[in-house]
Amino acid sequence: QDTGVYSGASHTSDNQLLGLCNNFAYVVMLSAAHDILEKQESRNETASVREQMFGNSSNSSIYDCNPVSTAAVLLADILPTLFIKLFAPFVIHKMPYGIRVLFCAIMAATSFLLVSFSSAVWMSILGVIFASISSGLGELSFLSLTVYFSSVLEGWGSGTGAAGLIGALLYSVLIQAGLSPRVTLLIMLVVPFTMVVSYFLLLVCPPSLPQWRTKDTEYAALVSEDRQQLLDSSDEEDQTVTELDFCEQGLWRFVLPLGVVYLTEYFINQGLVSPLMPSSSTLSSLHAVSETWYQTLYQLGVLLSRSSLHCVKIRKVWILSVLQTLNAVFLLFAVRYLFLPTVWLVFTFILYEGLLGGAAYVNTFHFISKEVKDNRHREFSMAAASIGDSLGITVAGLISLPVHTYFCSL
Repeated sequence: QDTGVYSGASHTSDNQLLGLCNNFAYVVMLSAAHDILEKQESRNETASVREQMFGNSSNSSIYDCNPVSTAAVLLADILPTLFIKLFAPFVIHKMPYGIRVLFCAIMAATSFLLVSFSSAVWMSILGVIFASISSGLGELSFLSLTVYFSSVLEGWGSGTGAAGLIGALLYSVLIQAGLSPRVTLLIMLVVPFTMVVSYFLLLVCPPSLPQWRTKDTEYAALVSEDRQQLLDSSDEEDQTVTELDFCEQGLWRFVLPLGVVYLTEYFINQGLVSPLMPSSSTLSSLHAVSETWYQTLYQLGVLLSRSSLHCVKIRKVWILSVLQTLNAVFLLFAVRYLFLPTVWLVFTFILYEGLLGGAAYVNTFHFISKEVKDNRHREFSMAAASIGDSLGITVAGLISLPVHTYFCSL
């Protein structure tokens, strides 16, 4: 009897590619955040604004800061994702997977086009929002999709980690090679196309997967009329239980630590790393490139830890949240009192931060998939638990804005 669960190394590779494509636009928008804001500054006369906020135009602050924190881009990149993850798990089963993937690819391509051709801040932010919609809906859908395959969660985790590293590294290399941000983003249009090819041409889906029709439609075609009423009543009961699973099956034990890890992680990335490189020191000559390259090192840590599931599994994810919080507190003091003597120490802490964040992500979903036994309940649980990282990132963005303003006013 067909159980509807497929396995095999090829599916792991397909999930790696899908994970890479899904998170690529999100990562690139964060890597390009500095350039997005800088481009708009050059088109508008912002010298007076800088002078009003931070002193004279020569930047009297001891930190090398943008007038607008990159946390503003982070919020545009995560708020739509948060909204999707809050509500979609309860209704997303009505949308077939094939339609979801096409919609995600279209949103990602539109985001690259909008940001590359933007002539105002609102156009850039709108493009970032489209990337967020694509990434959020895609993550939720592909995590649910792992229910139909066995032993592919590690492939998805390493793929999303690779998206961070390859996206940040590729953007850095192309910019350093002399290409403009516009040309760089247009080149990356190949990624949404790759997602469509990978899903529809390379991934072999089981017959039970609702590709173009909802589950209810497929059930109606497969069962006889005299059994339909009984099946419908059973589905309604299952759906009610599924929506209660979030609390009843203890998902908060995983979601809360994951949220704390991502809150402190993105607070470091968007609120602390830029001020860690003061303009009054010899590091100022490195600042133009280091703020982009630190993102690459961070994503390297994420890739390594998200790919480590076959080597080490961490059941107590709360330990990672404690370690990440200590990391954030230490770097907060380092920013305030500037006692880190070299940029290489900053890079070391950023790599360590990425290791903690990636480990928290992949272990959270691994143990959820193991503890929730029923396939239908597991599909809902995997999607619903993804709210943890998005909620943490959102709070981090809100905190980073005033912290950034405070340090840049010193």
